[in-house]
Amino acid sequence: MTTTLRPTGPDQYDADGIRSRSYDICVNSRPVGLLRLTVDPRHGPVTGRVAQLVVEERERRRGRGAVAALAAEEVLRDWGCRAVEISVPVKAGAALGLAAGLGYGERSRSMLKELGEEPPLPRGSTVRPMTDAEFPAWRESGLPRLLETMTERGMPADEAGRRAATSFEQLLPRGASTPGAALRVLVHEGTDVGRVWVELERSPRPDCDAYVYEVEVEEELRGHGHGRTLMLVAEREALAAGAHTLGLHVLTANTPAIRLYSSLGYQVAEHHFRKPLL
Repeated sequence: MTTTLRPTGPDQYDADGIRSRSYDICVNSRPVGLLRLTVDPRHGPVTGRVAQLVVEERERRRGRGAVAALAAEEVLRDWGCRAVEISVPVKAGAALGLAAGLGYGERSRSMLKELGEEPPLPRGSTVRPMTDAEFPAWRESGLPRLLETMTERGMPADEAGRRAATSFEQLLPRGASTPGAALRVLVHEGTDVGRVWVELERSPRPDCDAYVYEVEVEEELRGHGHGRTLMLVAEREALAAGAHTLGLHVLTANTPAIRLYSSLGYQVAEHHFRKPLL
């Protein structure tokens, strides 16, 4: 039996310029699944994405998904992509195995925590809002990290710089005073030791009410538990806003951060993989 892809319609472009196309996964011309591919220029013009890959239950464990994924890579090469990404829910064991078998490397993880009672802060630690006067310096310090992430995904440096700046403008249009965004400074025994940014109204994930965008501890003060305290601050802010679930994104290579989040009760919800298209 031959597994092939059959387009269900022409290429589509949405208001953000995201290109997409859907395909039936067919066995001898009989549809047995669905594949959808996208290219988001905000994530790099040479990076494609397998947005959906579903095979009917009765057709699984026959290599249909593997053939469809390899065919998807050929389509993305024709689109000019040099890399492909895919996100796999943690409970999709077969899909995780497929990604590993096809040479995808895990790049990052999405983690979630169900919130309970408000956690106390360690003795000597207090928290205050970031001021509008402090915001520009904090934003500038965060741009290099965002720029690095974008260029790693294949975006040209000049375009990455423009989009990095635009991201802050879109998410924090009123700076430290942006409604729904909690920008907090951790103070320990009178010294500012770190900052946390929690989104309380517009979480980028549908499975959490609040989202931690950034946690930063002053470099010379790391290793003293301030990162853990900042995460407790994030929980307190989320709970005060009525949130029940707090989410975040972490790079797989950042082992200390993953250990910290796991120790605080965060669970992996989704694995994010990437593969170069040679």
